[in-house]
Amino acid sequence: MRKNQPIGVFDSGFGGFSVYNHLRQLMPNENFIYIADSSWCPYGERSYEEVRSRAVRITEYLIQRNAKIIVVACNTATAAAIELLRRKFPKMTFVGMEPAIKPAAKLTNTNVVGVLATQNTFNGQLYKETKKKYAGHIRVVVQIGFGLVELVENNQTRSPEAIRLLEKYIQPMREAGADYLVLGCTHYPFLLHSIKIVAPQLNVIDPALPVAKRVLSLLSQKDLLNDGLMDYTAFYTTGALGKLNDFARAFVTGNYITDALQL
Repeated sequence: MRKNQPIGVFDSGFGGFSVYNHLRQLMPNENFIYIADSSWCPYGERSYEEVRSRAVRITEYLIQRNAKIIVVACNTATAAAIELLRRKFPKMTFVGMEPAIKPAAKLTNTNVVGVLATQNTFNGQLYKETKKKYAGHIRVVVQIGFGLVELVENNQTRSPEAIRLLEKYIQPMREAGADYLVLGCTHYPFLLHSIKIVAPQLNVIDPALPVAKRVLSLLSQKDLLNDGLMDYTAFYTTGALGKLNDFARAFVTGNYITDALQL
């Protein structure tokens, strides 16, 4: 591995930009390759076999592009595929998304927390184990965020439909007395403005920053932090390039290139 090799990041679509933005802020000298698998988005409604197949294919591409570490910036892909990826590519370091139930369970004053995620994230062993280990003493109100990923992908994060769905999904949590909301999908941080309109009293936990800090720590331990001044970011999508360009203009600062990719 060389220090100037890129950090690979992938997600079912643009949700992983919430992780990428933290990675870029923490490591401004790093090079990045981001894959938005938008033609297969949302992963949350796919079978585990489909998600695993896509994760393997994208990982192979990122390894071909000399990624020095790969961030699975998708809760569903982490749940479905990260253990497979670690077995199949033992020389590569992977960092995935972890359900942020532990901090919510520690911080709650009402002993009730809400979790908004995809069905496949809730079905994953990682979520089940984390909930059992850290949240056995509290009530966890879960909600599948049907339709939310699609709204984010289409940059409709502040639309009336976003407000309507969030009100529908969050209301049971409020009625149960939840004081913390865990975002279990990397797309959902882009809905934070609308979430605050719907439930301003809820404390929202987004795991994106801790994941970025984990990447920084691992690269530092391995002496792989880029100490050069040249940096680049390449965003690729397996879907519509125009949507990628629109999303990047809205949510990313700094220099980058974009392109469509067939995988």
